[in-house]
Amino acid sequence: MTSALYPADRLGRAATAAAAAGLDALLVTPGADLRYLTGYDALPLERLTCLVVPAEGPPTLVVPTLERPRAESSPAGALGIEIVGWGETDDPYALTARLLGHARIVGISDRTWLMHALRWRDAVPGVRHELAGAALRELRMRKTTEEVAALREAARIIDGVQEQIQSMRLLGRTEREVGRDVADAILAGGNTTVNFVIVGSGPNGASPHHDVGDRVIERGDAIVFDIGGTTPDGYCSDITRTYVAGEVPDGFDKLYAVLQEAQAAACEAVRPGITCEALDAVARDVIADAGFGEYFIHRTGHGIGLEEHEEPYIVSGNAEPLAPGMAFSIEPGIYLPGRHGARIEDIVVCTADGGERLNLVTRDLLVLEG
Repeated sequence: MTSALYPADRLGRAATAAAAAGLDALLVTPGADLRYLTGYDALPLERLTCLVVPAEGPPTLVVPTLERPRAESSPAGALGIEIVGWGETDDPYALTARLLGHARIVGISDRTWLMHALRWRDAVPGVRHELAGAALRELRMRKTTEEVAALREAARIIDGVQEQIQSMRLLGRTEREVGRDVADAILAGGNTTVNFVIVGSGPNGASPHHDVGDRVIERGDAIVFDIGGTTPDGYCSDITRTYVAGEVPDGFDKLYAVLQEAQAAACEAVRPGITCEALDAVARDVIADAGFGEYFIHRTGHGIGLEEHEEPYIVSGNAEPLAPGMAFSIEPGIYLPGRHGARIEDIVVCTADGGERLNLVTRDLLVLEG
């Protein structure tokens, strides 16, 4: 993890954002918020790790003493913040309560374990707890040039895995067997983590979040490959391509052409100012006009960065306007229960005058003979 990806000024901007959101302080526990602010990829444990960020005053990182060496050797150790360890018989909730001072409204990381939140409730009675996302969402949604470069590299790596899939042997093998090869390729390509591997063949492709199963891939199957990993910089990839094994199922080429048109139209519509719900409608209207509207059963996309799914969400009802630096998926799908499904997904970044697709591997319908 580099200092360019985790600059020291983020802590000051987070404190300013907390004050603007009406919060006296932030309590940031292990997860993407902590990594965003400090570069420290802390272990989520029953032992409390917490970054205390007052709206006014210096931040402090509270860690179990046995985790202190990891914290100090992480990018957090170069930020000049105080790192305080606590021992096995200490009360870390009382410690963080003291660091909060006279704070009365505190933002807690959105994904903090409930056991920690309830202990804080008891340690600081009378303090109102809000979600820290109210302060941090704007900072995390607008990616810096360095973050976009990290996402672009993540996309390049996962594109290479999709290209490898195109030459893998599929026919006669189970989804699980193919999935293991895909997972190996994700790691071999330069990722540190396999986030997910979906291999949805035939009727399994009609389930958008199918994982892998013991179904044997047959000639004439459409196969949905939705895959993603995390790079050493901590940024995520997410891409979906749909192929067919041996021959195109009856009517599938028409379905796929509609899907390809919808995905292309939405990608081309990306620009500053368009709302998330309007962008969702671009893809959805193409699919509905072709008679497949009831078979597009999920949102058009989700934000991506240090997490696979984060804001902004490209969905009806979200009036958030796009702004330069926002990164998200465009992934319409059509799913015919009991038959097959199809999805095309790219990560797109909103630029000053449009959008940039980060995934470049072909979106054409490929017939794989392997």
